Amino acid sequence: SGAQPFSPFWFTVEPQDTLAIRGNSAFLNCSAHSDAATPARIEWKKDGTFMSLVSDERRKILPDGTLFFSHVVHSKHNKPDEGTYQCVATTENLGSISSRTARLAVAG
Repeated sequence: SGAQPFSPFWFTVEPQDTLAIRGNSAFLNCSAHSDAATPARIEWKKDGTFMSLVSDERRKILPDGTLFFSHVVHSKHNKPDEGTYQCVATTENLGSISSRTARLAVAG
């Protein structure tokens, strides 16, 4: 038969609401487990839209899926980091799963 055996796929860590300090680094943790041969690909959404981090010098996705901010930017008129974040894990043949949403608030 051509049916694939079901492979478990779940989040081992989901992002939590986080209070970041302006100018400091911050992390939003996310990690997914899959029994598939290829590890899950982690992407992040901010306020419902996939983030493009290719040329982003301040924000990057670490190998374990964590979203890392080297320094949080926050001013009266510029609040690029504050918002709601969600982690999306995708694995070949299994599709995608979305984490809970987490709010990043900035103090300072």
